[in-house]
Amino acid sequence: MKEQQFAVKRIHIIGSIGSGKTTLARKLSKQYGLPHYELDNVVWIRSDKGDIKRTEEERDAVLSDILIRKSWIIEGAHHKWVAPSFQRADVIIFLDTRLSTRRFRIIKRFIKQKFKVEKVNYRPTFKVLKFLYQYNTIFDNTSKQEIMAMLVPFESKLIILNSSNDMPSLLKPDVTEKNVNN
Repeated sequence: MKEQQFAVKRIHIIGSIGSGKTTLARKLSKQYGLPHYELDNVVWIRSDKGDIKRTEEERDAVLSDILIRKSWIIEGAHHKWVAPSFQRADVIIFLDTRLSTRRFRIIKRFIKQKFKVEKVNYRPTFKVLKFLYQYNTIFDNTSKQEIMAMLVPFESKLIILNSSNDMPSLLKPDVTEKNVNN
């Protein structure tokens, strides 16, 4: 890929669990003053008594509310229902990190969460760890191909990275509007 800079206000970051999506989104959010939204928080209503899954209609409405804003960074592994986000994004970043890297990060994150060093939106149980570990294999075997097929119409604004550390030099936010959150 030739070095290209994108003027951006809307970024969609997609990749598997442990690929570095949240880390990259937080970095770009801080660097460019863009609000950051996690797709898991679009799907789930967070509660002290336990998370409640939104209906598809509620989920789609929450996503629509984000998409009408002038600027945002949306990140998550979800792909089957996020086509409107791909359409509206100025740039789509697909983090295609190695399975071994993602597995290491999942285990590292799990340990940090168990010792309450890292904030978590779910209860870090061994059952959850097993699911996250298995999901990564499913992602490589199925979801990745589905995502790449979905992204074909958006090739002109697609960036595929093997590491979340490769990103910042490619983006040049539109400086005509500073921190346009709504």
